[in-house]
Amino acid sequence: MKNSKELIELLNLKDLGNHNFSGDSVTIGSPHVFGGQVLAQAVNAAYRTIPANRFLHSLHSYFLEAGDLTIPINYHVAEMRDGGSFSTRRVTASQREKTIFILAASFHKNEEGFEHQIEIPIVKKQPEELLSWDNMLTQFGDFLPKSTKAFLSIERPIEFKPVRVPNPLEPKDLPANEQVWFRLKGEKPSLDYRTKQEILTYISDYNVLNAAFNPNASKFNFGNTQTASLDHSMWFFRDFDFDDWMLFSAESPNTFGARGLAKGNIFTRDGKLVASFAQEGLLRPKKK
Repeated sequence: MKNSKELIELLNLKDLGNHNFSGDSVTIGSPHVFGGQVLAQAVNAAYRTIPANRFLHSLHSYFLEAGDLTIPINYHVAEMRDGGSFSTRRVTASQREKTIFILAASFHKNEEGFEHQIEIPIVKKQPEELLSWDNMLTQFGDFLPKSTKAFLSIERPIEFKPVRVPNPLEPKDLPANEQVWFRLKGEKPSLDYRTKQEILTYISDYNVLNAAFNPNASKFNFGNTQTASLDHSMWFFRDFDFDDWMLFSAESPNTFGARGLAKGNIFTRDGKLVASFAQEGLLRPKKK
């Protein structure tokens, strides 16, 4: 995928009838289906059964099996409840009649109420001062480890600019946090809130486990550690646009027992809190 148009096409599922949908997969460099893709496609499936005046406010999900990139993923939506203000859906994703993922999602009609939010964290550098993944590949590709170079060589519809770039040739332990600026590539069409939420859900599974990795980065990396998303939750607060850079800010309160927890927030560049997220992932050192 090269741009936002191709990403939107990927997330827009084929309707099979009776609340059943089907979607294809595109690799991001892993041999298995990217978790953010399954998340976002499941949100698309749920939204196809929701009244037009209700919007996703929270989701909670579990990744059960690794997805196969070579065959479609089937999604089934169960209508759990439609109340006066909220609608709840359960989505089951499967391949070869085996469940690989489950999602519970809640949708809420727009209502007036109290308001507050935390401030956007202090960021050392703005995106114009930083190198993107594409820039890193161009400038340092000949010096990068093969696995890192292969990962950065994948075409993506999102441009990422990490605020802190560790040196893969001189690994060292880092604070348990991660900040990344991101924006969509290509022409940015006018998008409705539903589509923007699906795209942000897709993006939210990138970079998140880095925060849990960082305190042990001198010894462990994605090459010598088995990693996988175990669960993922999000809460959506305010509408937004993809017309400028946005900030992904994560921290990890704990890593223990081959699992790492990361949580954080997503802000617009001008400080609007758009969403929060939490994920626990498998961080299992590979046996020599």
